[in-house]
Amino acid sequence: MGRAVLVTGGAGFIGSHVADAYIAAGYEVTVLDDLSRGRRENVPAGARLVQADVRSPEARELLASGAFGILSHHAAQIDVRCSVADPVADASVNVLGLLNLLQGAQAGSVGRVIFASSGGAVYAESERLPIDECAAKLPASPYGAAKLASEYYLAVFAQLYGIETVALRYSNVYGPRQSSHGEAGVVAVFARKVLVGDPLVVYGDGEQTRDMIYVADVARANLAATDCALPRRRALEGCAYNIGTGVETSVNRLAALISEIVGRSPVIRHAPERRGEIRRNALTADRAARDLTWRPETPLIDGLRQTVDSLAQD
Repeated sequence: MGRAVLVTGGAGFIGSHVADAYIAAGYEVTVLDDLSRGRRENVPAGARLVQADVRSPEARELLASGAFGILSHHAAQIDVRCSVADPVADASVNVLGLLNLLQGAQAGSVGRVIFASSGGAVYAESERLPIDECAAKLPASPYGAAKLASEYYLAVFAQLYGIETVALRYSNVYGPRQSSHGEAGVVAVFARKVLVGDPLVVYGDGEQTRDMIYVADVARANLAATDCALPRRRALEGCAYNIGTGVETSVNRLAALISEIVGRSPVIRHAPERRGEIRRNALTADRAARDLTWRPETPLIDGLRQTVDSLAQD
């Protein structure tokens, strides 16, 4: 496998940490980002930045040049509410953008594609937790449908053209550099509001749960998926891996932990539940432990402290 990697969305939250990890491991890194959400200052020193949309001819031609052995695809439309309001726009970025890149990867003989999927969006609601990779798929939002469709396209390109493809189904990722504005992760939003003394808005009763995974652990999973020998694909799940902790944490519990770290008790206001979101989620990562020799390492309280400290310094 070549040591040159293209990280799409590498100026964003997760993608920039993935780019950092590749740089630290000695890879030659190029970041592709349209900077609509990403920030130039997130791009690690030593990486080249190409500003372009994943749907553009420039992005496809960059991969078709033959310069890359690995594509790490993290660029996406990430707002679930936007996907519900405008599913066509969501699919334009999240499905057509992927296909554009895959065509470039095919033409440029890219050896492996690592895709950032969503373990919080592709599965059906389940009473049996944690969920494994073979659990029923029934997305509750167009965003989740696009992620699942993308996994099928990856499988097709693997079969037709021999490109090795890996889907990493992330649980709820949090950590430094996560935006606290607009549709962002609950940890960043809560931490920012508690730090400045604003009220917290909790949707529904706050007892909905998420599997919180620290971004540095996610970056390690990407490196593991780059170097590992992949099993023979016999089904969609053959090269799909949950990247989570297997632990449920409620929104109310997150609010309490962040308040404890900051040392301030915010006013909590409740708003109606949001459409397109599941009630409970936790992912088993046993398959990733077996095939990728990857396990989460960061305890929730440690990751929350690091996230709060980072936001406090912004």
